[in-house]
Amino acid sequence: MDRKIVQVFYGAGKGKTSAAVGQCIRAASLGQSVIIIQFLKGKDAEEFNFLERLEPDIKLFRFEKSNGSYDELLDSQKKEEKQNILNGFNFAKKVIDTGECDVLVLDEVLNLLDWNIVSADDIIHLIRSKDDYCRLVLTGRSLPAEIAEYADVISKIELEKDLLDS
Repeated sequence: MDRKIVQVFYGAGKGKTSAAVGQCIRAASLGQSVIIIQFLKGKDAEEFNFLERLEPDIKLFRFEKSNGSYDELLDSQKKEEKQNILNGFNFAKKVIDTGECDVLVLDEVLNLLDWNIVSADDIIHLIRSKDDYCRLVLTGRSLPAEIAEYADVISKIELEKDLLDS
C-alpha cells in the first residue's frame, strides 16, 4: 500500500475502541504489524488486557501510571499524568517517523483535545508527518472539522439504547 489511510471512529456511543481493535485483528491476520496506544484509560484498563496475549502481532502501550481513568483523578494527579500522556503522544510521533508499524491506533486521542492536553494542530501534524504507515486509526467522542478534513474513513458511533447502564 503506497498511500496512508486515516480512519476515525468517534461519537457518544460505545464500541469505538472495539471497532478499532477489529481493524487491528484484521491487519494482523494479513501479516501487518500493529501498535495500539491507549490514552486516558489508566494503566489498568482491563477491558483490553487480552490484547497483550496477541503480542508480537499487536503491541499495546499505555503510558499512564494511575490505575483509574484520567477524568477520575485529582487535579494534582492530572498534572503528573498529563506528562505521561504527552510521552505517549510523542511515542506515537516516533512510531510514525520510524515507520515502526503498518497500523497505528491512537485510542481516545481525540479526547485529549477536551482536556487541553494536545491541540487539533498537534493531531494534524501527526497525521501529516510521514507516509510510512498504511493506516492510522483515531478514536474519541468528538471529531473537530479541521481533523475530519484529513480522514479518509469516518464512522460515527451513536448509542440508541443501553439497558445495561440503567
